[in-house]
Amino acid sequence: MLTHNLGYPRIGSQRELKKACETYWSGKSTLKTLIQVGKNIRHANWELQRDKGVDLIPSNDFSFYDQVLDMSLMVNAIPSRYHDVILNKNNSELDLYFAMARGYQKDGLDITAMEMTKWFDTNYHYIVPEFGNNQRFKLFSTKVIDEFYEARETGIITKPVLIGPISYLLLGKEKEEGFDRIDLIRNLLPVYIEILRRLDKLDVQWVQFDEPFLAMDLSAKEKKAFTFVYTEIRKEFPSLKTLLAVYFDGLRDNVTLATSLPVCALHIDLVRSPEQLNEVIQHVPEKMSLSLGVIDGRNIWINDYEKSLRFVEMAIGKLNENRVMIAPSCSLIHSPCDLEFETNDKTLLPEIKNWMSFAKQKLTELLEIKNLAASKGRNSAAFLQNQKSITNRKTSILTHNPEIKKRVNAITDATARRKSVFAIRKKKQQETLDLPLFPTTTIGSFPQTNEVRSWRAKLRKGEFTQNQYDAAIREETTKAIRWQEEIGIDVLVHGEFERNDMVEYFGEQLAGYAFSKNGWVQSYGSRCVKPPIIFGDVSRPRPMTVAWTQFAQSLTSTPVKGMLTGPVTILQWSFVRDDQPRWETAFQIALAIRDEVVDLENAGIKIIQIDEPAIREGLPLRKSDWQKYLEWAVKAFRIAVTGVGDETQIHTHMCYSEFNDIIQSIADMDADVITIECSRSQMELLDAFADFNYPNDIGPGVYDIHSPRVPSRVEMVNLMNKARNVIPASQLWINPDCGLKTRQWEETKKALIEMVSAAKELRKSSNETTPT
Repeated sequence: MLTHNLGYPRIGSQRELKKACETYWSGKSTLKTLIQVGKNIRHANWELQRDKGVDLIPSNDFSFYDQVLDMSLMVNAIPSRYHDVILNKNNSELDLYFAMARGYQKDGLDITAMEMTKWFDTNYHYIVPEFGNNQRFKLFSTKVIDEFYEARETGIITKPVLIGPISYLLLGKEKEEGFDRIDLIRNLLPVYIEILRRLDKLDVQWVQFDEPFLAMDLSAKEKKAFTFVYTEIRKEFPSLKTLLAVYFDGLRDNVTLATSLPVCALHIDLVRSPEQLNEVIQHVPEKMSLSLGVIDGRNIWINDYEKSLRFVEMAIGKLNENRVMIAPSCSLIHSPCDLEFETNDKTLLPEIKNWMSFAKQKLTELLEIKNLAASKGRNSAAFLQNQKSITNRKTSILTHNPEIKKRVNAITDATARRKSVFAIRKKKQQETLDLPLFPTTTIGSFPQTNEVRSWRAKLRKGEFTQNQYDAAIREETTKAIRWQEEIGIDVLVHGEFERNDMVEYFGEQLAGYAFSKNGWVQSYGSRCVKPPIIFGDVSRPRPMTVAWTQFAQSLTSTPVKGMLTGPVTILQWSFVRDDQPRWETAFQIALAIRDEVVDLENAGIKIIQIDEPAIREGLPLRKSDWQKYLEWAVKAFRIAVTGVGDETQIHTHMCYSEFNDIIQSIADMDADVITIECSRSQMELLDAFADFNYPNDIGPGVYDIHSPRVPSRVEMVNLMNKARNVIPASQLWINPDCGLKTRQWEETKKALIEMVSAAKELRKSSNETTPT
């Protein structure tokens, strides 16, 4: 019985890749240094997995930015706007790659980045491939081949990982009208064949094709493409061992298709869809092996060996041992690297730590499950210790709070309803706020400089007293308020300099949460997040943001927004307890945020933003499951915001979302103002709001904060003119795409000055009056 891993974290156990990329981008290190850091991480990962007894170790799971972007470069799906970057002989292949991800603004060029969106229902972001009609592909980057050879030179024969050709096309977007991207499969497949041919010459044994779209709703054409592709690959390489990996949900109506494909092994996710095992076993043909994803690749709780062994034993009983493989449910890039680095008993109690498992520990679980299945015993020390920890977690007084459960059970429809309809609220809010047409604001955070971050580090180390830290934050907040006033922003923010992360900051102040010191996971590129850990029932012991928001508002007569993270986003961006329904945890968080919203209103804050960038990413992969999720997700948001009066303006913010198919639910959230990321899509996302005749106010992002590029006033005006072609000017706000925490002050100031200038020009050119 083989063990294998679908992918391992590539950021490095101490975020070495993040640091190396950012120093290279800033011109403080060389390309050679960056490449060496990547090589060191790859070798460390391969050697660790070898030492942990993993039979099939992945390669090409490493990436300097994103695995989908890697695939685009590999098959030469490079948009034509980057050709001048290619022609510059001073630029390496990696420079081209980063230009596609981040944009390019030097050498007299000003090129926008490619669009970015969420990877299925995770908090990882990928770079969206761009396709034209009858697009041609060819082998450009040989990364997958190079890394297999690199591993082989160290004595490790790896299993190269490729995004399957069908999923790669479906992850992209048509940039022209009149064609379906899946029709490009006949143009794309020859490049995959060429990659496999080169790997075959290096004596590759196994190749993993990731096809997560087999866990989604597929058209007849898409299903036909799967059969075509894998039949052609088998014809070309009859001896190659191919593993088809499907994760994040069950096969369901695609089970017949998946098990009919001529592949050597099929991987299924038994964490997200445990009920599928029996049906899949019944369909698996005699020559196909079955890979059981029994270890949760997306969460941090220890594996229940008893539960996993039941799956393994069931599969062995129906198949046989040499046709069963065991693995994590998906790539471990969604897990932190190593629990051994968690040495602070104050932030992570030993009892809670005993319930947890990071990527390195999951490799140990993989081997122990294999050994337990082989011995057919339940008396080993490893098994008994595992079951002791599982029982301890179920019965611990740390996990359950009857008073919180009682409050959730008392929620009624009235709890989740504003006092008046939007039209009445908008009139009252305009009387109170007196905002101009095209009001300007930002999404919340301002750049967190090295100096600001150093203050938090000094406070943790005892080098700063609390008074010294507070004084430094007050000074930085004051400067931010004064600067916003100076350039003429209409609704200010305090800058969030006291916050480490938009979820972690709140989790640190909520009961039921624990925190890691080094539990970093990649969000996109060099951006890493350290999700808090929900281990028990959630409540708010005391106000969380009121003091800093009230201080900022005391400095100015211009409105300052209260800034909160919404309940669904806090849920989605945390490692969530898996012992109760997600909706129940979401409602607990919603009640905690509701208490904070009411306190902000009582403190004189007239505009409160509750960010919900993760609402769409929480959608189940199958549309038939959407309605149930959307009902509780929207209700959680409404519970959080409906404790205030009509005069208090509620904003929300959403990231990288396709809104067309959930626009009714967005309207049901009933936020007074919604700000959305639009710039990379050139305002295409607004079409959903226009077609729906969305009644509330909208702030479409006018520049991409994920790129260091500074857009011009003209560019922003043009984008807003596109917006007001489909949305009435009286409903439009002007703002960046997202928070500015990760940017530098120099580019931020230039961009916001251009944004305010754009708003003034739009007001002059508009024939409409101030909204009433």
